[in-house]
Amino acid sequence: MTTAPQSPAIARILDANLNRAREGLRTIEEWCRFGLNSAELAEPCKAMRQEIARWHRPEFRQARDTTTDVGTQLTHPQEAQRESLQQLLQANLGRVQEALRVLEEYGKLHDPAMGASFKQLRYQTYILEQNLLGQDRFARLRSAPLYLVTSPHDQLLAIVEAALAGGLTLVQYRDKDTPDGQRLPLALQLRDLCHRYRALFLVNDRVDLALAVKADGVHLGQQDLPIAVAREILGPQAIIGRSTTNPEEMAKALTEGADYLGVGPVYATPTKAGKAATGLDYVTYARQHSPIPWFAIGGIEASNLPAVMQAGAGQVAVVRAIMAADNPTQATQSLLATLKTPVSPGK
Repeated sequence: MTTAPQSPAIARILDANLNRAREGLRTIEEWCRFGLNSAELAEPCKAMRQEIARWHRPEFRQARDTTTDVGTQLTHPQEAQRESLQQLLQANLGRVQEALRVLEEYGKLHDPAMGASFKQLRYQTYILEQNLLGQDRFARLRSAPLYLVTSPHDQLLAIVEAALAGGLTLVQYRDKDTPDGQRLPLALQLRDLCHRYRALFLVNDRVDLALAVKADGVHLGQQDLPIAVAREILGPQAIIGRSTTNPEEMAKALTEGADYLGVGPVYATPTKAGKAATGLDYVTYARQHSPIPWFAIGGIEASNLPAVMQAGAGQVAVVRAIMAADNPTQATQSLLATLKTPVSPGK
């Protein structure tokens, strides 16, 4: 049964959060519409805004008193700037979810149906968040020509930032020997650094570490967790890659639901000591058979990159070509320039 708010204060709370939820959704909707060109994501935003507007009663608006609202003078330094589009989207998703929770609770004082409606809307925003951040991540994965897989280094953060400054958009943190007590804070710093440059950040092997630092995803070797288990832990929005060395491993990874593949090692590399190189034939096979993004990897550097591209690679992963470069920024720029050079893949 609908009742009037118990006090002007309740009406003001409802009014403020109705506005907050609609504004946050509109901010998200604009990116879905103009940034992602996705009607699939923009339409739910619009539908939720319309449902919220249905509850925005005249008595709530009439209770508004902006001139005496102490909240208009409250701010926080983190609200003054957004370091990345991802941060902007997450901030507005959080804003909407918080507002919907307030509306769910205080709405019960006005109408039980109002509380129930906003409870469902809040659940819908959780689904929207998963779909939105996931789609944005996968779009950036598909458009990333160069993938840096790090190796332990005293100047790791400086090298990665230099590469990011050179245009790198995809980084994997790979470190199999450093104790977790040191690896965790370093992974957090790398994640923040990558996101500041709007680059994706993945963790090698360790699903638990990827979850702990809220990485964009994880890269799994053949002996690591099954993809389905990693997906259950990290959620549907996470990027999950799998290393493959032959057509059989590729087929299995595709069946398991990998989001991208590592194809190699193309050349012998100390990163994979003792593992035979797959050669360029497997690169050509991947071009002909992989329906998902794949990165040629293993011993690739500036001198042999054209041959790898000629074999059919459009996306490559490197380690030493950047990690051991005298100037990581220039090395990154040079590799990217080569990758942008049109080639005619071999048959």
